[in-house]
Amino acid sequence: MSLFEKLQNASSEEDVKDAYIRALHLKGVQRNLVDIQTKEVWFEAKFGSKKSLYEMFTQLLFYIHRALKDGEYIPPFLCVVDSIKAAVMKTDVALPLLQDKSVHIKWGKSASDVTQDALDIVSQYIGTHFVSFNIETHESEFIETMRNAIEKGEIIRTQITPDNLKQVFDKWVEMVGKEIVNAEPENYAEFFYADVMSDGKVSTHEHLSAELLHKGNKPIFLLNGKTYEIASMDGYSQFWAIYDRPPKEEFRSYLLERRDSLIPVDERTFKGAYYTPLNVVDKAYDLLEKTLGSNWQKDYYVWDMCCGVGNLEAKHSNHRHLFMSTLDQEDVNIMKAAKICVSAERFQYDYLNDDITDNGTIDYSLTNKIPQTLQNVIRDANEGKKKLLVLINPPYAEVGSAFNASSKDNTAKTGVNKTRFGQYGMKEYGKASNELFTQFVARIAKEIPNATLAMFSTLKYVNSQTMEVFRKQWCAQYLGGFVVHSKSFEGLKGNFPIGFLIWKTFNVIAKQSKCMFPSEISCEVLDKSTNPIGEKKFYNAPNERYLATWIDRPEPNTTEIIPLKNAISPATRTTDLRCKFWSDDAIGYMRVNSNDMQQANDTSLFSSGYSGGHGFYVNSENLLDLAVIYTVRKIIPHTWLNDRDQFLQPNCELPEEFKNDCLVWMLFHGSNLTASANDLEWNGKKWSIVNHFIPFTEEEVGASERFESDFMVQYMQGKTFSAEAQCVLDEGRKIWATYFKQTFNHKIREELKLNRPDVGWYQIRQALKTQNESGNSVPVSFAAFESAYKALSEKLRPQVYQYGFLK
Repeated sequence: MSLFEKLQNASSEEDVKDAYIRALHLKGVQRNLVDIQTKEVWFEAKFGSKKSLYEMFTQLLFYIHRALKDGEYIPPFLCVVDSIKAAVMKTDVALPLLQDKSVHIKWGKSASDVTQDALDIVSQYIGTHFVSFNIETHESEFIETMRNAIEKGEIIRTQITPDNLKQVFDKWVEMVGKEIVNAEPENYAEFFYADVMSDGKVSTHEHLSAELLHKGNKPIFLLNGKTYEIASMDGYSQFWAIYDRPPKEEFRSYLLERRDSLIPVDERTFKGAYYTPLNVVDKAYDLLEKTLGSNWQKDYYVWDMCCGVGNLEAKHSNHRHLFMSTLDQEDVNIMKAAKICVSAERFQYDYLNDDITDNGTIDYSLTNKIPQTLQNVIRDANEGKKKLLVLINPPYAEVGSAFNASSKDNTAKTGVNKTRFGQYGMKEYGKASNELFTQFVARIAKEIPNATLAMFSTLKYVNSQTMEVFRKQWCAQYLGGFVVHSKSFEGLKGNFPIGFLIWKTFNVIAKQSKCMFPSEISCEVLDKSTNPIGEKKFYNAPNERYLATWIDRPEPNTTEIIPLKNAISPATRTTDLRCKFWSDDAIGYMRVNSNDMQQANDTSLFSSGYSGGHGFYVNSENLLDLAVIYTVRKIIPHTWLNDRDQFLQPNCELPEEFKNDCLVWMLFHGSNLTASANDLEWNGKKWSIVNHFIPFTEEEVGASERFESDFMVQYMQGKTFSAEAQCVLDEGRKIWATYFKQTFNHKIREELKLNRPDVGWYQIRQALKTQNESGNSVPVSFAAFESAYKALSEKLRPQVYQYGFLK
């Protein structure tokens, strides 16, 4: 029984440890706090596969840190293992981090309780220094690597295979080829084979076009009777520290036959709108090899039906297994002129419009564009006789959007769902028809139901509220993936993750089988330079668990109000104008747009309706719950990585202290735009707005006139506030009182509508800030208030995760 089979039969962590100990023939094994200890290697082992490699390494480094502190023995290698994956790293890699006194890592109380701070610091430091293995596909490579590490004290270098040939060649050109003095790019392939087909001294083949020789200790190349020296040895040394040579004998002939695919890649060849950068393509091919096996380019046929000018295929070395189609004939012409993937089938095809019948089925005879060879592969793949991989970076356009992160293969953004497939083939997919990339996925599911899909896209289809129907309909098994910063793609606006996820699809639909979209997926995280920096989970929760459905929305009544676009600015929009009517017993309106972190900033509180809608009327019944919603949406900083995270309903009954803390946090937040004003002009009339959100009485803040509403004072009466919340109230009261001691000039009074005593936090803040900037009076300090507010924020942030609002 193989190691992988034993791991799948394991029922406990002890079974996992036993399986690895036997497979690696470990000697002198101890089991203490460290799961497996030998003289050469310390192991962290887990049952299942929920912990990331980074988490496990961080736990292992907890023990190394303690051993260093206590002067105990440190092994030369560290290894982490679980039921499906493993990784190994030299201990020397991590020692500088652990010994750097300027780096203060908050480890936590135990290895199983390491802090997020420790995980973040360790992940970023070790990201490029460990070698990982999928045990199902690379069991023998893992065992060989570990045995070599134990016996020889080295992590063996990467083999050159048919599946990584093009990637290796491109790296060789950058690190070695461009250092060969006076070498012409068209001769790089000859020099490459001379270098690779050698152990550094003896060639594996006679009669190669070029030869690898030596001058002293430096390699030189001989081609057509002329010698070529290497200007700098740095790249040469680094390259051969990564790769092993010569290739295994079984690969050598095949590698030599693939010479026609080794054209040096010029990034500029592929630069179109939102092309996939080649360093990102490199990572995609690494993952495909790790996931599908070392012979995937030989075993799989590949169809990219939105290939642009072929940058996703730039690293492929078996062009005769490639089918490349694109919307624009111009792209096909460019590929032919630039001799890109010459042996591939390249053709113009509009995947979302061509060959779609009026009932949503696919009929190749409508256009006769699909090559017969591809039709045969599709037929054989559907019958299980061949393997077909769909490798795509489709357009990401949404109805009404002007956003696309694809290759040059663009379509108009207006009327996205008016493609023929969007109209006739997406009826069972709900709102997914509004997205181009899910239209591609849906047609692929219909046309090639047994395909493997490897796709660049946003993470919408994994966790978006609007994609729940799609997730229930589309049936696929998640095989692996990574997310990369959107800034890796030139020309994109915003900061968000782009995923490269690999799926095995099935010839069934979800409602007819037990196949279900996974409740969570784990992805490696790459920064904008494609450096690995950790791991991230994305969650698929049912819509009824989303925070947006936690409380009911009060209905509007027939009382007319003034819709606002800001605290005291009447609406100016003429189309899609909302909130022109009030609601029974309402005291305000909270704008809450969408359910993810991307839109969390669109959360604010008004004293009248918000002209764009998308929110709740606020009343005494829902105020505390809305304060919670407001806080959890605003208090966690937005990053590119959490951009698509969804807010969820709480996982328990919320403590009163937490809810009261949220109320205070909301009242003093910068997006609390509640205010008061007279004589706001809108729609030919003058309107007044009343502020119901003042937490203090007139006497407490020294107001000279009566506030029209004392709602908040009455509402808060009898509530108990934490020390942090009370401090914010105390410091906020001082700011409020300072406001009433000031005399503001006409310009400030007019711009901020300070024509009533019951002004709001927004008006007070802006008035004092503007007066400070004028330099005509003693500046008012907000330092004490800001310190108190920061303390309350720091208390609340971890509770957002503790109570399940974000995972």
